[in-house]
Amino acid sequence: MTTIYASGGGSQVIKVRRSESQDAPQIMKLFTPNTTAMFGRINVTYLLERANLSVTVENEKNEVMAHAALLDYPNVEEIEQNNWEPWLHTYGPSSKCTPLNTLFMHLLVAKSEVAGGCAKEIVRSVFNAIRELHFIILAVRKKVALDPAVSVLFAPMPQFRKVEGVNCSAFICYRKDYVPVLHIRQARCVYLCWQRMGMTAVMHRLCLPRSSPLRCSPGRQEKGPSAGRIVRGQIEDHDDVTPIFNEQTDTLRHIYGEYFLAELIEAQDETTHAAVSEVNNAAVGFISVCSEVNVDLLNECYDLRPFHGLRKGPDVESAEQQPETTLSSAPSSPKDNADRKTNVTDNIENAKLPAGDAEDQTTEEAESKKEIISKDSESSNSFCIQLFCIDEKYESRSQDFLPFIFNLYPDKDFCVITVPHLIPEFPLLKDFIRVVPYSKTTLSHELYVTHRKGLLKFFVVRLATQNDTEGIQRLVKTLNLHLSILNTLNLYNQARRDADGTPIQVIVAEVLQEIVGIAITRNEENIEYIRSHYDIESFIYFNHHQREEHGHLHHFALNPIFHHHTRHFLKEILRITFKSCLYYPVYPKLLTDEGSSPFAHSLTSALNYLVPVRRRRQIIYPLEQLDINAPSKRITQDKPKYALSHINRKLTLEPKVTINSRIVVVGASEAGISFLETLVFCPHLRFNNITLISTCGLPGYHSSSRHGKFKASSHSYNHDDYAQMSLQTWVNVVTGKMIGIDRAAKHVLVTGDTKVPYEHLILCTGEQYQVPCPTGVDVKEMLTNENVTVDPDQQFMGKVPSNLFILNTYTDCENALHWLRKHDTMTHGNIIVYGNTIDAYITVNTILSFGINGSCIKLVKPPSNSSISFYSSVIETAVDKALRRANVSVHSNCLLAQWNDGNVHDRIILSTFTTDSQPLSLKCSAFFNFHKKKVDLDAFKAINKACLVFDGKLVIDSTFHTNDITIRAAGSLTKYSRRYYADQWSHKNFNTKEIGFQLAALMLHLFDPTLEQVTKPPAELDKLLPTYTGCKVKGCILPGKYHYLHISKPGIVTCLDMQKSRPEYGREIITGSPETGNYFEIHLNQYNMVESITCLSLNPLPVSNYICLYGQHERLLNNLCSRFDEGLISDLYRYLEEPWCLCIYHDRFMDFKNEVRQIVESNRANVAEPIEELIRQIAEGEFLVPGNTKTFLEEQFRKDGYQRLIERSQLNYLSYNRYHLPMFAWPGIV
Repeated sequence: MTTIYASGGGSQVIKVRRSESQDAPQIMKLFTPNTTAMFGRINVTYLLERANLSVTVENEKNEVMAHAALLDYPNVEEIEQNNWEPWLHTYGPSSKCTPLNTLFMHLLVAKSEVAGGCAKEIVRSVFNAIRELHFIILAVRKKVALDPAVSVLFAPMPQFRKVEGVNCSAFICYRKDYVPVLHIRQARCVYLCWQRMGMTAVMHRLCLPRSSPLRCSPGRQEKGPSAGRIVRGQIEDHDDVTPIFNEQTDTLRHIYGEYFLAELIEAQDETTHAAVSEVNNAAVGFISVCSEVNVDLLNECYDLRPFHGLRKGPDVESAEQQPETTLSSAPSSPKDNADRKTNVTDNIENAKLPAGDAEDQTTEEAESKKEIISKDSESSNSFCIQLFCIDEKYESRSQDFLPFIFNLYPDKDFCVITVPHLIPEFPLLKDFIRVVPYSKTTLSHELYVTHRKGLLKFFVVRLATQNDTEGIQRLVKTLNLHLSILNTLNLYNQARRDADGTPIQVIVAEVLQEIVGIAITRNEENIEYIRSHYDIESFIYFNHHQREEHGHLHHFALNPIFHHHTRHFLKEILRITFKSCLYYPVYPKLLTDEGSSPFAHSLTSALNYLVPVRRRRQIIYPLEQLDINAPSKRITQDKPKYALSHINRKLTLEPKVTINSRIVVVGASEAGISFLETLVFCPHLRFNNITLISTCGLPGYHSSSRHGKFKASSHSYNHDDYAQMSLQTWVNVVTGKMIGIDRAAKHVLVTGDTKVPYEHLILCTGEQYQVPCPTGVDVKEMLTNENVTVDPDQQFMGKVPSNLFILNTYTDCENALHWLRKHDTMTHGNIIVYGNTIDAYITVNTILSFGINGSCIKLVKPPSNSSISFYSSVIETAVDKALRRANVSVHSNCLLAQWNDGNVHDRIILSTFTTDSQPLSLKCSAFFNFHKKKVDLDAFKAINKACLVFDGKLVIDSTFHTNDITIRAAGSLTKYSRRYYADQWSHKNFNTKEIGFQLAALMLHLFDPTLEQVTKPPAELDKLLPTYTGCKVKGCILPGKYHYLHISKPGIVTCLDMQKSRPEYGREIITGSPETGNYFEIHLNQYNMVESITCLSLNPLPVSNYICLYGQHERLLNNLCSRFDEGLISDLYRYLEEPWCLCIYHDRFMDFKNEVRQIVESNRANVAEPIEELIRQIAEGEFLVPGNTKTFLEEQFRKDGYQRLIERSQLNYLSYNRYHLPMFAWPGIV
């Protein structure tokens, strides 16, 4: 917040923020006749969409007071946006203006009474937000007078040579007049680090409250701060610097004494130096550096191969010979070039170009290729920052220290610093590169490196020419797709087009005539598919972008020492190629294994600067029924699925908040995957240290159909969903099983003696089928179940028989399928399926599908307190009939007594069971167990030894916390604490995908500066459990080849007969029958809302469509009840395929419903009170209605204008989504 003074007297408190599209109406109210004269006729919404940076000033009442829009090219029609430098350099003081340090003002408007103060605050905020920016240019038509507020900011630029056809004047605003530094970061911090002899630098930081990235310092509102300077540290500086430390931390004073700074300054020698920054002869910042760095330790813990291991000397031969890889490849380096012309180019080449991004590697793969760098022949080429501190008001000037400290060590090329994981990145690190740690590294610090040549500002981006070929070859020769890049470059040089005619653009980045980066883009020819399958409209207004302005980023490579210029490189690509958007696909690894694959894209080191785009749920269309009214084939065509990343002009100057906290998720359950998805797809956050511990890695690499052959699906995720998320791009995966948790050391112990450190641990292991434990009863004694005592906590501790199948993972399912393919029923006897869960029925169907005779299959069902495998007796009866037709024997109420009469060695030959009457003995060739899921024994031991409260399940509170504040848990592993008096309620009763999302939403408050920090809830609220509304889904294929689907309300499952006995049960609408293979049941509650759906069909089901019906009112389903009662609906399958219902299946239908609700609840109809309030008054008897209440409300609804507003909203919904819903008419075609 900043206080400014109005011209008529008084003051106002204002804040500067980035503009949003909803600001457009208020911005337009600020226009004056002189606005049009200065900037021309402007479409504000279009300008907001195209501006690289647009900022808005608002007061305490959230009223827009001023606005400015800046772009990277001038608002002069006669000047091409990709070639404005020659025109600008015809003006006197513009010789230093480059695309890196210059922006152009396309609009500046403000309320007249505060115009001066707002304009200055805007300029100051823009310079603070963009550290590279030094000049803001304003171009207006000649003889147009500037507003007084604008003329104070901009100085005229004399033109010494006219440009034909251009009739305008130029004005310039200098950074030095307002903010003589480059960038401001959100945190107010003290940065402290020290180095022990022979140890790596360690950094500590005290975090204080954040502020807006566009906030200005409260002092000196009228005059810019005096320019600071860097000087060598002197003892006299102690009195200036000490208060900066003492104000924010006492850590060093307590450890080293009152005069540690004086001692550090006094101890300077050839290896250790100190420097301070001065403003008005007072020290405002301090830095201490040292050239003694333990390079050996750093190389053991971090992948420093792209930086020569921080050593001097020639490239290591082993680095040249590394194998090529694609996604998640380890870095490799180019060979030395013997004929380097200058020292500058030599230093640029010596910083190795990785085959991928130095920040985005899979640490396990990098470690597997770790090389031993010679320690004798090469000396250290780095120095470290030991101690750094700066006043909060000047922290954006942190980069001023870097040139000075590099000059202190002219023989060193690298500067390193380490930072604890809990510390957000601060302004000093903006010129540093994060180094990838090896997977087994347990150091609690992040390592950052910068190269002295990375400080060069001669970073030029331009279109490639024929002469760049040799430099590009040197740059990319170690990349795994270098041949693809060079082939495309050859096509570009020859025809500027692909073989199919698609335009190609090759853009290079150069520093002092040396190629340091390359990007290859094409026109995005599949933009309709992208728009319909990915939520790009969360980032752009699609209608404001021409088709040819969408580009496809195919290859990207940038020398790592210039990695901090990636965002500028992308911005220049958009400007030079006349694009407004770029898209980068990440295909599954199976599709990109071959280098010649059309799906192979080089791993872009820009991936961290792009935003991941969420997939969109697709309507399953009845294409034959729709015929010519079906959507375009560009939308409905079946293509290989991929994850999509995106950047547009608005995002090129939008910073991301980097989170280095180590977040470890144990278990790839649906709750865990949903948690990971929520974090990864936060567009303004970048998580560097998310790790998943899973026995089979991330799901998605295996075919989901194999898993579905044995287990029911919740339809939360499928194989295509995993491909469209590409979590492996953002998540480190440790394949193994959790066997221990060390809460004191904060690490998880995994099989293979691997330690995975954490700051936040998420347990989502769920429950699994376990090896059944026979009761041990001798069936020769003719005992029944009544005589047998069963210990539910007993565990099988013997050797697991080879023909016992416990199916929990994809590997387990694959092994079972492999066995079934080789099974010979003539020599092997019975296949026993033990369990009364729905998975047992699915497995029986899978066994039958292999052609195995049903007489060899025995379905043995143990006693169970809850025998609800199906939610309808009709379904259960149909399945039982199918089993009888297939000659499958079903044995109920059987307890497993013994295997092989108690003598189990390697295989199960005989299985015996006790029953309610005679014992059962079955010869066995394979035993499939689906009896009771439990918490895995190893997980239980790890939890129990860590002293986490376990009461049958892991105990959590309403915010997912265990008794350890750093450990959270979710999913079926958990139960609520007994203090909630809700023992029957657990996460198992709800949609696990929603559970994972809510867990991530709570944790984001710890990391996201735009969210309020969560405080502990009041004691009375802490007794309440959270509510979850997402439906539970279960789908599978049952014996008889029935496709089964059940969608139900979340909660405790009760007997159907008991539900029907309640007066609030509602009614059922049923068509078809299991015998005909078209059974469909919809249960409506007492409010006529869809509460459950049950389907049993011989045909595949459009599951995602039917899920959309849950929670909808029957009137919304085209008056379902009245039509059914009138006999107009004989087949719900056909009824729900009719074109009218397709809009309900659309992924944005819920947004439309929410918009309608907001219309009804608001005063947008310009009435005295919303109609919702009128309905409440009638319901509570506060208002008496003359005549029929329904007729009165309908008349009032029309009279107040609600109907017109809702109809307009509905037409907008259909019109905007017409590419998905062409079967509907909209205004303009009728």
